[in-house]
Parts: sequence; C-alpha cells; structure tokens
Amino acid sequence: MTRRRLAWLAALALLLTAGALGWAFAQAGLYGVTILLHRGGSYWVDVTRDDARLSPAMRLALRDPVPAARADPPAWRRLAEGFEVAEMPVLADGGEVDRLLLARIDPAHFRLIARGAPAGNREVQDWMRHLGAALVVNGSFYDRYGQPDTPMVSEGMRLGPERYEARHGAVIADADGVRIIDLHGGDWRAALAGARDGVVSWPLLLAPDGSTRAAGDPRWLANRSFLGQDRDGRIIIGTTADAFFSLRRFADFLRDAPLDLAIALNLDGGPVACQAIDLAGYTRDACGLWETQTVGDRIRLLRWPLWWKRFGLPVVLAVVPR
Repeated sequence: MTRRRLAWLAALALLLTAGALGWAFAQAGLYGVTILLHRGGSYWVDVTRDDARLSPAMRLALRDPVPAARADPPAWRRLAEGFEVAEMPVLADGGEVDRLLLARIDPAHFRLIARGAPAGNREVQDWMRHLGAALVVNGSFYDRYGQPDTPMVSEGMRLGPERYEARHGAVIADADGVRIIDLHGGDWRAALAGARDGVVSWPLLLAPDGSTRAAGDPRWLANRSFLGQDRDGRIIIGTTADAFFSLRRFADFLRDAPLDLAIALNLDGGPVACQAIDLAGYTRDACGLWETQTVGDRIRLLRWPLWWKRFGLPVVLAVVPR
C-alpha cells in the first residue's frame, strides 16, 4: 500500500507540474515557463506605508513629505582607457538612503550593443559570459512573452513592435558612436534607421532643455536603472542599490546630481534593474529586489516564491571593447 500511495502521489505531482507548466505556456509562452521554473512566478501583496516587508529606504520614501535627496560628487576610478566606475551615495534625512552604482564610458574606446532573449533564461551573469562583455545593464521594457515592448535594433535587425508612439528617447549605436536622443516631435523609425544597435525607452528623465517627462504615482518605488550622456559625450550608466526613488524624484535627483548630464533615459526598473561589470580585475554584480505599484489607495509590493532567485533579463544593453 505504501508503494502504491507513493506512486500515486508522484503521478499526481507530475500531473500538477505538467498542468502548471501548460498554463504558464498558454499565458506567456516560453517566458512564462521559464519564470515559473526559475523563480516560481511572481505576485503582488498589499502593504502599508510602514510595512516591515519594505526596505527602510522605501518606508522613508512613503513619508509625507518625502525628505529631499542630494549627492556629493562621485570619486571616479579608471579601469581602462575610456571606462570608469564610481558609487554615489544618496543622502537624505541625515544619512545615506540609497546608492547609485555608476559607470562612465567613452564611446571612442567601447561599443554599446543591444541584445534580447525572449525566453528569459539569461540573468545578468549569464549575459556577461555569453557576450564576453565589460558591462551588462538591463534594457528597456518587454511584454509578457519576453519580447521587446519598445522598438529595438540588435546587430542591425529590427525587433519589437512595428506600431509604436515614441515621445521620450532612444539610445543609438552606429558607426559614428553612441548617442542618446530626444524623440519628442521626431520619428523613432528614422532615429533607428542605419543603427547597428539601439533601443527606445521611457520616460526621458532629463531632456536637453533641462525638463523631464517623468510622471506617475509618487508611491511607485523601485530599483532604478538609467542611461545618460554627459556634456563631454561620455555615456553614464547607473543603477540604484535600493528603491528610494519614484520616477519623478529620480529625474529631479539626476538633474541636480554632480554628473554633468545633458540627457538621461530611464530603463526598466524593479527586480530586473541589474548591472554587472568585469574589467581589469574589478567586478560588480547587482540586481534589484524591490518594486511597488498602486491600485487606488492600495500599495502593492512585488514578491516571488523563490526569493533568492534573480529575474531573467529578456532585453539588455552591454558594453564591449572596440
């Protein structure tokens, strides 16, 4: 009887697993199967403003009013010709509340490439090994099937939606180098034409005229990644260690930060806000843990059952030597 019972339980478990995988595939294709197997899926839970499940930085950011944030000039460290790194503490309420992990790249010495893996089966270190990159950062947004949700070019091939209204920005890499452009009043198809690699994203955190197009509920907090260009033409890549910032406050912070930014474009945020570096003996390996959203008066926190597992990155930007 014991053997029969064990065999029956094993068959039931197999049937339930097959059913769950079939449901995941029907909902989101291979990407759905990957996230179910890799981290058990994800879900939202209601939290309060002072909920212990939030990070201290998030609880501080949910105060009214939110303490103003500032930063001291970062101390840049040169790893190679045209590649520097720094960490910039975010200071508020008398102490450090977050930290910005930064890299500064000279396009004369390093290329920027855009790549995708719709199955979601590569996390940031998988991408580092696959591309042999000096740096990998998460890219723009993707849909439930892991496909780019904004127009993208990878190795000269157009990916993502054919019909898309772009009013924010894009990063373009071609024979002339790398540049971030404001798409307001422009045509993203013309912007991506001739590009070897590139991606459209939103919001434009800092426009060339000093304005921002970031909005949204101030209670929407997340780990953040951005791509900027300073007034000397260098590309600045940054990822936050915590989730102190809403999009609008992040835009205001970058405008005033001592980075000499001429333009800055938001990348996807939350647990996919990842950045890794491996160059000249220096390593960095950081991925987000936090994201909230709101439904009316409710604040919801993103969770996943296998909390120690990282999210796969369906869209990435990578820095490789020329």
